[in-house]
Amino acid sequence: MELDQHIERVLWTEDKIAKRVVELASEISEDFKELHSPLVVIGVATGAFLFLADIVRKITLPVLVDFIQVQSYGSGTTSNGAPQIVHDIKIDIRGKHVLVVEDIVDTGNTLSCLISHLESQGASSVSVCTFLDKPYRREITVELKGEGKFYRGFECPDNFVVGYGMDYAELYRNLPYVGVLKPELYE
Repeated sequence: MELDQHIERVLWTEDKIAKRVVELASEISEDFKELHSPLVVIGVATGAFLFLADIVRKITLPVLVDFIQVQSYGSGTTSNGAPQIVHDIKIDIRGKHVLVVEDIVDTGNTLSCLISHLESQGASSVSVCTFLDKPYRREITVELKGEGKFYRGFECPDNFVVGYGMDYAELYRNLPYVGVLKPELYE
């Protein structure tokens, strides 16, 4: 199966992604340079794993890395709106600054759940770095308290996208770019 044949069009090439990752990492490094302890970077499994790997290698500060897994999708292509944490972090985040690394934020339900969960574990601040953002699909306002910041790689059009860690039916994660999946493959 040739995965490229399933892509209607490429939205962001490997080069554009790499350039944006460097920009984001630089901004994060600058914003958190005064920390007296490592920045805790938490990847939202599984979609954010490539983005997380790339961005932490470009952040110039000490970091601790962990993953959290939240299930909010049923068998289709849209969120069922009821996120549940199915695998929690192992790092004690009490009194620490946390950066959540997401692949895509659309409704805001999953992210809101994550932020509340991490705040309840005693994080000093929770910031978010999402690779893709679909702000027009928000159902819930994502609120970051105190020193929390929101970083966005790209604003994503209302298409079903895959690649660079994002999937459909666990496929396409290994594409080095982000593309729009042909509708006939998921409808």
